[in-house]
Amino acid sequence: MASRADNIASSLSFANFSKATELKNRIWFTVGALIVFRFLSFVPLPGINPLILEDLYDQTRGGILDLFNTFSGGSLERMSLIALGVMPYITASIVVQLAASLHPSLMALKKEGEAGRKKLNQYTRYGTVLLCAVQGWFIATGLEAYSAQSGLQAVVAPGYMFRVGAVISLVGGTMFLLWLGEQITSRGIGNGVSLIIMAGIVAQMPTFIANLFEGGRTGSVNSFVIVALVVLIVAMILFICFMERAQRRLLIQYPKRATQRGMMQADRSHLPLKINTAGVIPPIFASSLLLLPLTITQFAGKSMSTESAVGGVIVTLNQYLAHGKPLYMALYAAGIIFFCFFYTAIVFNPEETSENLKKNGGFIPGIRPGKNTATYLDYVLTRITVIGAAYLTIVCVVPEYFLAQTGMHLMFMGGTSLLIVVNVTVDTITQIQSHLLAHQYGDLIKKAKLKGRLR
Repeated sequence: MASRADNIASSLSFANFSKATELKNRIWFTVGALIVFRFLSFVPLPGINPLILEDLYDQTRGGILDLFNTFSGGSLERMSLIALGVMPYITASIVVQLAASLHPSLMALKKEGEAGRKKLNQYTRYGTVLLCAVQGWFIATGLEAYSAQSGLQAVVAPGYMFRVGAVISLVGGTMFLLWLGEQITSRGIGNGVSLIIMAGIVAQMPTFIANLFEGGRTGSVNSFVIVALVVLIVAMILFICFMERAQRRLLIQYPKRATQRGMMQADRSHLPLKINTAGVIPPIFASSLLLLPLTITQFAGKSMSTESAVGGVIVTLNQYLAHGKPLYMALYAAGIIFFCFFYTAIVFNPEETSENLKKNGGFIPGIRPGKNTATYLDYVLTRITVIGAAYLTIVCVVPEYFLAQTGMHLMFMGGTSLLIVVNVTVDTITQIQSHLLAHQYGDLIKKAKLKGRLR
């Protein structure tokens, strides 16, 4: 009955979309901000030759650079002003969030409410600037060194002036993206940083689709592979939508309270526990840690002879850690499972939740408040995390294996990219529906006040 009412309300709210002027302005502002982001991804760093850089980037495909390039919408491949994207901010926010759950002083800040949240956000920004400066310096020096080794001079005028200019440009580009994301969140619709990441991933899809069908026309790609890929993507999207909305709802009982009429009434509510509490963090961490040594060995292998002992080990390591290989798939799955349990344990604290329930007089029927409630919550969370870890492993490993077997090493069509796109799309649609329902109820209140005045 409740779902039926929600569907009716949603249909009525979408019928009033043309009247929701504020929502339309928010959507247009979001679209304009994302267009600015895409324009910036084509502005190269000062002192860079884009044509030679493209050839240079092709020699290092398959490593962690592909992951960063995916989330930045191809900006790293073109070495634009926003080549680092928002990944330094994501890394810094995860580190601060983990530290706030482990360090006592930061944990106290977290409990201070809005003031503590602003202080933690400030620490996150400092960490973002530091990460951008370090990564920018290594990118600039790496470009100079790798250009000299490969014979492709991507840097026009190597030296300290180029390095300092590159660091300043990359730091400024990332901080501008953060500001743009904040503007989208406050004046647009949806989460700004998440939408920027999604826009970068989606921006590469038209080129992929055109190349895929062109390959089918010329015969370089089997028609069965194209159909199977489309079916797999649709099935994975439906599966992700189902699992991301799945949750275990624990019944919370409150003691009987006296009402205005003198009757005793017991309140009930539910504590929702998501099946995938960790979100997209485990795949990002697992792929980053797994692709980092592969990228290092790729750069090191270019400067070493394959006949030497070290060079032979590097070549062998690259072969075993290649996409679709059994060792790579096993380590990838193990990393996802580990980070799923680790991050869930950091995000959700059963002791703190049971203590809050006890303070508010709530309890789980059949479970004693306090330590027994915390033990029960930990037991339930562990069981559903097993399902969540299995779900993330399937979503990330199956597309990776399929793409490797078909010879299409497309990072942006992997499970992590699908998770981000689907989650951000669902969250944005939910916010649009909330705005439409609020607009509809506002109209009803205005009409009710008008009728009251006429009477």
